[in-house]
Amino acid sequence: MAKVTLPDGVTLRITDGTTVKQLAEQIGPALAKAAVAARVNGKLVDLSVAITQDADVQIITVNDAHGLDIMRHSCAHVMAEAICSIWPDTKLVYGPTVEDGFYYDIDLDEPIRPDDFGRIEQKMREIVTADRLFVRKEMSKAEALAKLVGDKYKVDNINRADSDVISFYSHGDGPSAPLGTGFEDLCRGPHVPSTGRVGSFKIMSVAGAYWHGDPTQKMLQRVYGTAWPTKRELDDYLARLDEAKKRDHRVLGKQLDLFSFNEAGPGFAFVHPKGMIIWNQIVDYWRGVHDRYGYQEIKTPLILNEQLWHRSGHWDNYKENMYFTNFDEVGYAIKPMNCPGGCLVYKTRQHSYREFPMRVAELGLVHRHEASGVMHGLFRVRQFTQDDAHIFCTPKQIESEVIGVIELTFEIYRTFGFEDFHIELSTKPEKHIGSDEVWDVATCALKAALEHKAIVYKINEGEGAFYGPKIDFHIKDCLKRSWQLGTIQLDFSMPERFGLVYTDQDNTEKTPVMIHRAVLGSFERFIGILIEHYGGNFPLWLSPEQVRILPISEKTNDYARLIYAKLKDAQLRCNCDLSDEKIGAKIARAHSEKLPYMLIVGAKEAQSGMVNVRLRGIKQNKTIAIDEFLQTAKRKIADKDNDLML
Repeated sequence: MAKVTLPDGVTLRITDGTTVKQLAEQIGPALAKAAVAARVNGKLVDLSVAITQDADVQIITVNDAHGLDIMRHSCAHVMAEAICSIWPDTKLVYGPTVEDGFYYDIDLDEPIRPDDFGRIEQKMREIVTADRLFVRKEMSKAEALAKLVGDKYKVDNINRADSDVISFYSHGDGPSAPLGTGFEDLCRGPHVPSTGRVGSFKIMSVAGAYWHGDPTQKMLQRVYGTAWPTKRELDDYLARLDEAKKRDHRVLGKQLDLFSFNEAGPGFAFVHPKGMIIWNQIVDYWRGVHDRYGYQEIKTPLILNEQLWHRSGHWDNYKENMYFTNFDEVGYAIKPMNCPGGCLVYKTRQHSYREFPMRVAELGLVHRHEASGVMHGLFRVRQFTQDDAHIFCTPKQIESEVIGVIELTFEIYRTFGFEDFHIELSTKPEKHIGSDEVWDVATCALKAALEHKAIVYKINEGEGAFYGPKIDFHIKDCLKRSWQLGTIQLDFSMPERFGLVYTDQDNTEKTPVMIHRAVLGSFERFIGILIEHYGGNFPLWLSPEQVRILPISEKTNDYARLIYAKLKDAQLRCNCDLSDEKIGAKIARAHSEKLPYMLIVGAKEAQSGMVNVRLRGIKQNKTIAIDEFLQTAKRKIADKDNDLML
């Protein structure tokens, strides 16, 4: 008898050889029906796997992130069979999952077009309806190579495998079909029990892709799909995609005259006057928060000599992403990161433990060479401003400083309207510097900080930077898309490389701990996220133009000018539309430009000293005294209030 321990600590005794599926049935019929795979002693496996010894077992359903991923990968196999059925000359390369879906790279001379997606989906539905069993078959690497001789793609996949045991998955003609029959592909697995469990799906797009990203190789076709447990979830996802297209920051950026790009500088954003208003509002707020949290601000040079980048380690680890130049027969590099400059500022004088922690912030302009194919509006650029900060402290201060960064980060995110975020902690990788003892102290300090704040977090074992563990902050926008923004990284390498020291209590010199942290990350990218999160409907404090005065006719232009002067005196960003157009056209234009407030003034308002206030996106209006409007608007701006209602 084998002892099975479930995630809640409950133990069960089962007969040796009991499959995971049978175990799920023993636990309960509802769980057995929902199960798609399992985790046995930490390893994801098929439900058909037999348990032959004591084990920790977790039954996986599609409500689990791993279960959803397994379902999507199984759907990729169904799509691959459908494509091979329609185009028998197809050569399969590989088909991994990606966020919200999957893709399959294929070698096929005939191009697959969007008009073909319906045919593929129909064939997939036939395969799903047949409810064919997924069956795993294992063999040695030598046997697998002999089996696939002549298939350069699969042979390459086998040679790259880090295991001597190679697995294949087939799905036959139905639950009663002979094992190992039907469509088959090289695959690590696991898979859902049968094709009928792949959920609701849709083919999304097709694009070109080079094998291993090598442009000297033949161009492949990459067919993307998505799959969700239910049709409702699929429909919700497609609706979010449709809404995302409407919120595309590249389209809104042009429509609202915020920024542009030019072929004279690919990947370098040109920020327009309205975009600079948003930029400066963010900077002013950022500086205010950092001043309150005890940060000092510095500015370091854009170009530094080559030797500095050798010392920092960037030359060996980041050279391909850097820009270089030469003058006076000396090699220089444009900085891709701000930290080496921060170290040079630290070294300008002696330091004592009494100064610690030292919190030093920099809005640093950095340049990184990105391939032309990956640049995407403000989301991926070659020049960006990073809201960097470096905290120099003692090992004992790590926990309290990390708590402070967490509090600052959450405060900033919430101000911008982000409430849904999660945290990931990445630990010591296989290749690292520093002693295990130092890593243990650092990792425990990060964990203690998170637990002190009662934060639920995910651990990414072995995914830390080579110089220290890190915490990453992920936010979700209004469309439930996840964005990685902030980071906290502990660094024991750079202070040593630059010979940074401080005088400790015992009058000896010691090396400080260096905490790298960013909250917004790239300003350009963050503004792109804000544009899409708000759909261009910025809160009052961020809006480039907060109020527009709309006189109904020329007769009230003088009154409109008086209101304009009063708003300007109150430091509101406003304009006055004195065109001879009809009021309906003026209102429509203001709505299209997504202005928060429109003040409509006619003879009645002029006589009473009132304004008729119309809110963005709302047909209803409200007539109030101009002083009341000013008082309310100024309070909302000061409070960073996202609600426009008066």
